[in-house]
Order: sequence, then structure tokens, then C-alpha cells
Amino acid sequence: MATEQLNQLHIFSRQDMTCPHYCSIAGGSVGLFSARSPAKETDNEDAAAILSVDDKRAVLAVADGLGGHLAGAEAAELALRALVKSIQTELDCVTDQPNLRTAILNGFETANRDVTALGVGAGTTLAALEIDGNTARTYHVGDTEILIVGQRGKNHHQTVSHSPVGYAVEAGLLNEKEAIEHKDRHIVSNIVGSEDMRIEIGPVVKIRPRDTIVLASDGLFDNLRLSEIINLVRKGPLIKVVQQVSKLCQDRMVNPQESHPSKPDDLTLLVYRPDQIASRKKSSNSRHN
Repeated sequence: MATEQLNQLHIFSRQDMTCPHYCSIAGGSVGLFSARSPAKETDNEDAAAILSVDDKRAVLAVADGLGGHLAGAEAAELALRALVKSIQTELDCVTDQPNLRTAILNGFETANRDVTALGVGAGTTLAALEIDGNTARTYHVGDTEILIVGQRGKNHHQTVSHSPVGYAVEAGLLNEKEAIEHKDRHIVSNIVGSEDMRIEIGPVVKIRPRDTIVLASDGLFDNLRLSEIINLVRKGPLIKVVQQVSKLCQDRMVNPQESHPSKPDDLTLLVYRPDQIASRKKSSNSRHN
């Protein structure tokens, strides 16, 4: 198990948490839960990183080493370290307005080279969220998803999984029930550790005062329906939200029922909320200006 804190950096790999981890970043708070599949005794192949740049900017990331592939846990951790190193290099070299977008993209490219260089057929997904004040932007490779939800349950933004099933859902060829039960749901068509890797960059999305942002491996989205996730995360204290979601997800894994999805898997969940006091001040200042 590796947990590392360097200045304002946290890297989590091979975790088997019994309770979530919380910290304050970028004018808000983030909760993390990461645990191995209840159906196995080997390492959790997910990894996560929380990097605070300053009081307004941060990068959150989740990697999911491909189950069944050699060195999945190592690939996930290696990818996150490459991403973090690229960002830290940019911060060290550019003291005035460092370009996080460029650093993140460079980090993805380096991660791909590093994972490929393992030479054992390893692979991993990688999803990163750039927070800059009251805006966010997503970057991802694979089927680790990022979701931005409003307090009233509106889905403001969701990444599209790089998989045949993910593309079919986006095209309207499969509904949510068909997708979550599909026999090919586990197939990922774009990974870190491939010569054909491509990075999908999302639009700049405004973070509203009561929004909630979720980054998670497929251990979440294979066990809870999207409507369930949105309903659970959209309101309530952050501590309670992370606890409820992780507990329900794990319960589904160990107690399968025909009426609910169930697929034992490693689970990593990051949930970010802007600070309500800071958000109210921003809203007040904008009204007075």
C-alpha cells in the first residue's frame, strides 16, 4: 500500500480503505474512497491523485489498471506519477500563470510512453479534472468517467467512455439498462499503454455554487445506475455522500440482486464540491459589480 503526501500532493495506490479520505483544495473540498474488489485478494489496481496548485486551481485524477492484464496496479500508479511530474515541472519552470492544460496533456503522453515501456502488455485508463476557479475541464483515456451534477440533479457534463458500449450509448443505440447489462461492457477501446492512444479533452464547464463533480473507475458505474449516482451525490454533506455511495456500491458487489446491477471490481471514487461560503461571496461580488 502506498500513500504519499508531498507538499500539496496526495497519491493513492493499491488502497483498501475502510473509510474515506477528505481534504480541502481549490476553494472546495474533496472526498476519496478506494478499495479493492471484494472478490479478490490481489492488489487494488486503481490509483488516484489529488494535486493542489494554489487556492483556486487543482488537478484530480483516477487511473484504473486493466484487470487481467499484467502489472495493472503498476501501470495505474506509473501513469499518475507521470501526470503529476509533468504538472510539477510546469509549476517549477513557469512561476507566472503556468499552463495546466499543456502540462496535463504532456503528462498523458509521458504516461503512455512509460506504461508502454514496461514491455509486459500493461495498460490503464486515465481521467483528469482541471479545476481553475469556477471552471473545470476534463481529460480522459478509457472508461474512467467524470460527471458534473447540479444540486437539482441536472447532468451538466459527462465524459463518454472509450468503449464500444460507451459509444453506443452516446449514439442512442443502447439505453442505460442495456448498457450496464451488456456482455461487452468490459471492453475498452482506448488505453494508456497503446501506440494508438488518444486523449479526449472536454469543454470548459462552469462550476456552479452547488455543483458536485465525480471522478470514478468503472467499479462505480458498473454497480450503480447513473440516475442513482446523481440522486446520491447532488445534495447532502460531502462526508455523507462519499460514505453512502461507496457503501451502496460495495453492498451491490457482495449481495447481488436481479433488480440491481452487480459486478465485483476495484472501486475508486473522488467527489469534489466548491466551498459554499466562497461560492456565495463570488455570487455576491458579481451582483455588486
